[in-house]
Amino acid sequence: MFYVNPNDGTLAPWKILTGLLSPSSLAFHPSNRYLYAVNEVSNFSGTTSGSVTAIAVEEGTGDLRIMNVVSSRGGGPAHLSVDPSGRWVFAANYGGGSVSVLPIRADGSLGDATDVVALSGPLGRQPAVDAPPGSFAISGHDRPHAHQAQTDLAGNFLFVADLGTDRIFIYRFDKTAGKLTPNDQPFLQASAGAGPRHFDFHPNGQWCYAITEEASTMLYLTYDASRGTLEIKQSASSLPEGYAGTNYPSEIHVSEDGRFLYGANRLHDSIAIFAINPEGWMIKAADVWTQGSYPRHFAIEPTGNFMYVLHSRSDNITTFRVDKTTGLLSFTGQFVPVGNPSKIVFLRL
Repeated sequence: MFYVNPNDGTLAPWKILTGLLSPSSLAFHPSNRYLYAVNEVSNFSGTTSGSVTAIAVEEGTGDLRIMNVVSSRGGGPAHLSVDPSGRWVFAANYGGGSVSVLPIRADGSLGDATDVVALSGPLGRQPAVDAPPGSFAISGHDRPHAHQAQTDLAGNFLFVADLGTDRIFIYRFDKTAGKLTPNDQPFLQASAGAGPRHFDFHPNGQWCYAITEEASTMLYLTYDASRGTLEIKQSASSLPEGYAGTNYPSEIHVSEDGRFLYGANRLHDSIAIFAINPEGWMIKAADVWTQGSYPRHFAIEPTGNFMYVLHSRSDNITTFRVDKTTGLLSFTGQFVPVGNPSKIVFLRL
């Protein structure tokens, strides 16, 4: 855990919470009183599943205390999110190819899963048809691999990005029972071998942007919130023009004001920056070197002034100042050593 200096973006080490196994994804409860972490393992309590940890957040200090741990009901969970009402946690089980729904109890701890859905469908080709020339990005098409599970802004539909089938699955969500049912449009199909990894909704709730791990593309999707349907409107490379070889995109993020879109490239080790025009189209602005190796995740802190990029191979976090007018990034010169960092979240005290 770190303190963030709002003036220069400096991260000052504070303390370490021990007792979690491979906490690869984190999400705060809407109240900020609780934090949830997936444990990316496949041997929880003698099973082949991973687990999810519920953590209490001390008001005023941000100190953390582990409350309980429950099964994710699938191996190797790689992502989790909390629904907007603060009543449910969704865990995407990458190794198990499934998504589970976990109830949040009154005290913030977690109960056993109310639903578990296994993903299925024909597997995509390798390499992807839209991959850069000479790409050997062929990591995730041996079976379904759920890589993100998150609702729309209203919490009515759950979307699950699956690398193996090149789909974003769509489920209606019963907020009372914690149950998932396939939507009338059961999935959005990306191009063959693309491998949808992560997505992010625009603040207007009408647009969604996705990044593909094996095609190195960023997709602009329109969203009908009444029907829970997605439609691809635009596909753009996350890489500079003329790039050839292997690349594995990871994270995607829409700025809080909805004007800019960012995507991370692993191996090319860059952040792709797009401006978003008034109709939602992506317009390439720049590619910025992340100053490290294999950026798995990045995030902008609550003031919107600084972006932090987490590198899983160079074991560090780099800091960039964000120009809110242009969306461009400038390196602050700060490197923070962290072993295999995979997710950063922020709490305002």
